[in-house]
Amino acid sequence: MNQDQLWIDSLKFNPQGLIPAIAQDHKDGTVLMMAWMNRQSLQQTLTTGEVHYWSRSRSQLWHKGATSGHIQKLKALYYDCDADVLLLKIEQIGDVACHTGARSCFFNAVPIKSAILS
Repeated sequence: MNQDQLWIDSLKFNPQGLIPAIAQDHKDGTVLMMAWMNRQSLQQTLTTGEVHYWSRSRSQLWHKGATSGHIQKLKALYYDCDADVLLLKIEQIGDVACHTGARSCFFNAVPIKSAILS
C-alpha cells in the first residue's frame, strides 16, 4: 500500500461514499465553492492535477471546467482534524468558479444584527 492510499483510507466518507470539498483560491484565500468528492474523483484529481468532483445530480465524475474552460488546478490539499472535510487550495482558471458566472458561489450575504456580532 502506498502513502497516498494510507491517508485516503483515513478519510471519513459519508454513507454515500462522499466527502465535502471546499475549493479556496491559493493566492488570496477566497472560498470559491463547495462540492462533493468520492474516492474516484479524489484519485483522478491527484493523478491529473486538475480538480474532479462527484456530481450528485448526474451521478457521475465531474471534471470542473471541462465544458466551460474554468478548470481548477490543484496547488495544495488538506483534510480537517476529523478527517471528514477536504480543503483544496486551487488556481481557478478564468476566475469563475460558480455555475452562475460569479467568481465565488458564496455571494449571498445574510444581514446579521450588529448586536449579535458584538
